[in-house]
Amino acid sequence: FSRPRTAGIIAVGLDAGDKLVGVAITDGTRDVMLCSSGGKAVRFPEDDVRAMGRTAAGVRGIRVPDVDDVISLIIPDADGLVLTASENGFGKLTPVDDFPVHGRGGQGVIAMQTTERNGRLVAATQVATTDELMLMSSNGTLVRTRAGEISVLGRNTQGVRLIRLDEGERLIGVEPVEPENGEGDEESGAAQLEPEA
Repeated sequence: FSRPRTAGIIAVGLDAGDKLVGVAITDGTRDVMLCSSGGKAVRFPEDDVRAMGRTAAGVRGIRVPDVDDVISLIIPDADGLVLTASENGFGKLTPVDDFPVHGRGGQGVIAMQTTERNGRLVAATQVATTDELMLMSSNGTLVRTRAGEISVLGRNTQGVRLIRLDEGERLIGVEPVEPENGEGDEESGAAQLEPEA
């Protein structure tokens, strides 16, 4: 990557139908988490993946059924929290410690239940309780809320409502953002809700 070109350079070899979902800089001693739309997550040591050239396709990180996609890459902090969010607007925070370390290439463990109520998993990202979150819907609605208002729950749960959606509308993404100093008590999509197990 030390010789960039105007048109860019290949970072990874992709087969037809594949897409890149995440990139992270790390020091070679961390763990890696991959999450799928089916609500599964796998966590494995980074040194399970050998160093390869830019154009290599890589090795299997998580095994997913044909109906699922890998949706996120996380380099977790030991004391961190993982936010998972589903297409029907539900989500939760789960401690990183709840995700066991296994070898790469497995199906992983449940990160969030993908029930009829929840729908598919659309976002998984590491956050701090001091972060704020921008929630984006398929209709172009943006809701900003505080991560600290979201319930901390175990892996095998459904979560709480993060955003209220109209019929046919879906949550399509969640991004942590820096809190604004002096922000007032503006409307939040995640009220103080009780967990729905």
